Amino acid sequence: MKFHEMDYIVTLQDQMSSEGGPVVLINKLYVDPGEADALLAAWAADAAVMKRQPGFIATQLHRGIEGSSTFVNYAVWESAAAFRRAFQQPEFQAGLTQYPESAVAEPPLFQRVAVPGICLG
Repeated sequence: MKFHEMDYIVTLQDQMSSEGGPVVLINKLYVDPGEADALLAAWAADAAVMKRQPGFIATQLHRGIEGSSTFVNYAVWESAAAFRRAFQQPEFQAGLTQYPESAVAEPPLFQRVAVPGICLG
């Protein structure tokens, strides 16, 4: 698995140093079209590991339509610190080696933003 930063200013490593929460991981994944099934299998195994970690709330995987090989994973965590601890687990790190060679991830952390009359913070 190759990692690219989606945010051009703040790295995922910087974001994981935060103690705040709750946070949402929005991970954009790319893979060669012929390796989409392998990505799905690796992601399912990783999601099972993360689901057992303290602070995990929920996750959902989305795939682009019409044969796209772009995926988006949305995962909610109680805090950036909880995500950091889960991300550092040896079992999770070992699972990253199971992704196809072509897999690229862009995984920043987010917090909800209040916009009056539109959405809650």
